[in-house]
Order: sequence, then C-alpha cells, then structure tokens
Amino acid sequence: MNKNKEYLEALSNGKDEVLRSIYDQSFENVKKYIISNGGQLADAEDVFQRVLLEIAVRYKREKFEIRSDFKGYLFVACKNSWIREIKRLKKRVTSELKTDLIDEKADELAMELLEQKRWELFQEGFAQLSEKCRDVLKLYFEKVPFSKIKDVFKYNSETVVRQRIFKCKSKLKEIIRKNKSYNSLKEL
Repeated sequence: MNKNKEYLEALSNGKDEVLRSIYDQSFENVKKYIISNGGQLADAEDVFQRVLLEIAVRYKREKFEIRSDFKGYLFVACKNSWIREIKRLKKRVTSELKTDLIDEKADELAMELLEQKRWELFQEGFAQLSEKCRDVLKLYFEKVPFSKIKDVFKYNSETVVRQRIFKCKSKLKEIIRKNKSYNSLKEL
C-alpha cells in the first residue's frame, strides 16, 4: 500500500499512530503559514483538524486517490481553507446583514471540495508533463530566481528559462483543458 493510501485509510479509520505521524510531519508548516498570515495557534489547530476531517469524510464517500505528495496536498487544502476563513471573517465584519450559518458552512464545504478537485486535476496534469518540465516548473512555483534555474539546467540565458517555463505552462494548461473533468470544474 502506498503512503498516500495508508494516510487516507488511517484518516477514515481513525488509526492514532498514523494520525500522529501526519500531525508530526505536517502541522508545523500549516501553523507557520497561518500565523504568518494573521492567524493564531488555535486557528491553525482548527483548520488542520477540519481539513483532516473533510479529507476523511470525502475518502469514505468516494475513495479518491492523491497523486501528489500527501503533505503537499494537505498543506494546500489547509492554506485554501485558511484563505476562505479570512474572507469569511472579513465579510462578516463588513456586512451588516445576518447570514444563515448553516448555508455558509455548506457553501464553505462545497468550495473546499471544489478546490481539492481542482488541485487533483492540476496534479494529474502536472504528472503527465515531461520530467524536465516538472522540474523547471517546480523551481518556478517555488519562486527560485531565473538565474538559479539557468544554472541548474545549464541554459544559455534567463530568456531561455522564461521560454522554457512558458512552454511548460502552456503544455500543462493544454493537458488540463483536455481532461474530461475540466469543463465541469471550470463552470463552478
């Protein structure tokens, strides 16, 4: 059984040892992100626990597969959840209208599921790229300077790096758009 499937099974079955391992490996990064973006330790704990629960519930419902690194998947889900939480809090502060909390929570859960499915679509497309494209884009997404990417891949200039990134991003977009689930996710 691969590690991602082991984590998903542990989440859905409540295996304490594996859950502790997930927490030990992933919580610190989530905590740092949330605290550096206006949150508190309690916010980080709430978001982390809520996302783990949502992943577990979704896995019980539809036995999905995570094709990327589980820690990365979990971090992105927590990050997206925190961003939504901030928006929700801003909306609540600036709006004088009372909102129905049940509808708001249902909308929030639907958005989280949609974001997870979009992330999975991205990961699926990313995995179909050539290894060199994946490596270049990973560095680009990590905001590594073009000069360093040029050195790593021994390109002649930063212009070549920009062209390579553009071609790889274009190929990724093409792969994603050809995926049968793209149109349904794009419309939502």
